[in-house]
Amino acid sequence: MSYLLLTLFGCMTGVTAVLFGFGGGFVVVPLLYRMLMAHHAVDDPMGQSAMHIAVATSTCVMIVNALVATGKHRRAGNLVRHYLWPLGGFIAMGAVLGAVAATWVSGEVIRYAFIAYLGLTIVDCLFRHGFLTPSGTGNTRRLGRAEVSVGGVGIGVIATFLGVGGSVMTVPLLRRCGLTMNQATSMANPLSLPVAVAGTLTYLSMAGFGAHDLGPWFIGYVDLLAFAVLTVGSMLGIRLATRWIGRIPDRIHARVYVGLLVLVMISMGLN
Repeated sequence: MSYLLLTLFGCMTGVTAVLFGFGGGFVVVPLLYRMLMAHHAVDDPMGQSAMHIAVATSTCVMIVNALVATGKHRRAGNLVRHYLWPLGGFIAMGAVLGAVAATWVSGEVIRYAFIAYLGLTIVDCLFRHGFLTPSGTGNTRRLGRAEVSVGGVGIGVIATFLGVGGSVMTVPLLRRCGLTMNQATSMANPLSLPVAVAGTLTYLSMAGFGAHDLGPWFIGYVDLLAFAVLTVGSMLGIRLATRWIGRIPDRIHARVYVGLLVLVMISMGLN
């Protein structure tokens, strides 16, 4: 049953990666956390490391999802290069810092940070002008230096600390630059790649400093079996969602994006 759930939710990660820029963290982190806590006692090594395992495995799945989804959107012509670089480089710098920080704090701290950040993002999207309703002028602006450097590092730190890829920050940021939801969510995938790669490598190396032996199917905090099953499901989801690229009306796209954030926040809060 667990593998069936992982496959189904892996399919969901593929769909959300293509259509909403979610590399998988918003689906994988709550699912793996709840599955691990359901099968392991709190004082068990797996139970104690449940949130770290969920976040680390999430960043690993994101590498595959982000790469494949980026290729789909590049062929569809949705990527705008000057919004991707050098922002992606600063995100990578922050990603290493965020992953290191996450390995030194308790799983509960990460969980509550995850919920709090989702709540703030939802309120911001609902009440600050420019996300739910496009400007209507058709004009776009470039990112400022501070948004690229300070903002990029901040996105990397928070995204890797929470295992969510960064789309929760990059999509609203690019949306307020005047981009459509299709463009903003498309570019969340390549901007999630530095988070996924830096986060995964850091989790793999930093886990060696931990006190727990998680078993033969783990490299660091990454659950290899869960990663394999989730990846198979995500490839199916990406295939199914590709036909919808660019076909969702902008306002509906924005509202569904916020609705998904609400669902994930509720899921993480119901422990």
